[in-house]
Amino acid sequence: MLDIQEQQILSAWHQNAQPWIDAIANNEIESRIAVTNQAIIDAVLAEPTQTAVDIGCGEGWLVRALTSHGLDMLGADGVPKLIEQAQLSGDGQFRQVTYEEIANGQLNDSFDTAVCNFSLLGHNSALGLFTAFPNLLNSNGRLIVQTLHPLIACGTEAYKDGWRPGSWAGFKGDFVTVPWYFRTLETWVALFTQHGFRLIHLYEPIDPSTGHPVSVILVGQLTQ
Repeated sequence: MLDIQEQQILSAWHQNAQPWIDAIANNEIESRIAVTNQAIIDAVLAEPTQTAVDIGCGEGWLVRALTSHGLDMLGADGVPKLIEQAQLSGDGQFRQVTYEEIANGQLNDSFDTAVCNFSLLGHNSALGLFTAFPNLLNSNGRLIVQTLHPLIACGTEAYKDGWRPGSWAGFKGDFVTVPWYFRTLETWVALFTQHGFRLIHLYEPIDPSTGHPVSVILVGQLTQ
């Protein structure tokens, strides 16, 4: 059962689907174009991978990008409009499935790599996915998560886990605000190690215009 914040996230994304599709199509998110898109592609391609799943794939840009590199990709998202757009936009396979459904075993494929690119916004939903990841991955499979860098995203608030109000400042579309669950870097690392993953890489993509990290990418390898 989803708590109120998780329900708000999913509800908001049903409303934000079209503004998000427009923002991606119009290249409105500067950090993605300058830094984070290529960073996640590089992280996935850093080790041999044949099959991968993009969980929270949105309109499917990463699936299409990695398919062009020869990977057999599946994109999964719980928002129907995003999946519809993904299916219309080109290569790759896509499936409408919520995080709760994945946690309950309804995505019964297996992959070399699972990717969550800025898509782990909640608390219990993320915990459910981490519990499911070992069953989604082949032996020695990788889990790759890109998220906002905790030290930068923390802002002036206390550096501790907890729910934070969202913001779409700088975006042109009519977005509904999405709450999100802040985790310290220590907590992110613990999520990997507590669920059977050995952290093998930690990348901090840097914004060349500021010299500050835009995001953090954690790469874990399944040890169970």
